[in-house]
Amino acid sequence: MPVQMPKPKQLIQDIVRLALNEIGATAALGVAAFGVLAFALIADETFEGETRGFDESIVLALREPGDPSNPIGPTWLEHALLDITALGGYVILGMLVIGVAIYLVAAGKRGTALLVVGAVGSGTLLSETLKLGFARPRPDLVAHLAEVQSASFPSGHAMISAIAYLTLGVLLTRAHRQRRTKIIIMSYAILLTLMIGLSRVYLGVHWPTDVLAGWALGAAWAALWWLLAWQLQRMGQVEKPS
Repeated sequence: MPVQMPKPKQLIQDIVRLALNEIGATAALGVAAFGVLAFALIADETFEGETRGFDESIVLALREPGDPSNPIGPTWLEHALLDITALGGYVILGMLVIGVAIYLVAAGKRGTALLVVGAVGSGTLLSETLKLGFARPRPDLVAHLAEVQSASFPSGHAMISAIAYLTLGVLLTRAHRQRRTKIIIMSYAILLTLMIGLSRVYLGVHWPTDVLAGWALGAAWAALWWLLAWQLQRMGQVEKPS
């Protein structure tokens, strides 16, 4: 029985798809390595006291001179950032992840649902463990404009929002073919992550280095889970993107 050769167009498409997958995997590995290295450097400099001046200058710059209880800018800005910071809270993110997981299960993508829950759940556990280990006090130069109870380093809001929104952004981009749509989706996911982290500094509940460390480790964690998903998809143990 003669072997059926693939059509030239289909062959080219398969080669391009494989190349893009390999490039994507390499990029994700680079993000993971850079994020872990950046986190380690920030942690080392922070706990040696090298970032104290940097942290204090930025926190104080966001308050009215002579009145550390009053943030700069109009009142509506404070209210808006309180709403934005809530998007990185455990309750909101928990509801979002559960909703996405339910949708994925209903769509027949149970493996993908487990990966999403696993990425965010394990990232939350890692964040809380690191907070206990580093036990850095919250900023004491200014009044806190939001309720806080845990330690300061790394920022849980910055780290978990990076994991959740970047992971969900990747899921959405893999459901679309147009590059412009992919760029818009990922740009919005990154913007949302940045805004949540910045809101924590503005509200006086985190030092800037807490947020930088959270972003770095959160992006690295999301990239590592993307690599895991990519490998499991290649092995046929997780559903491929639509």
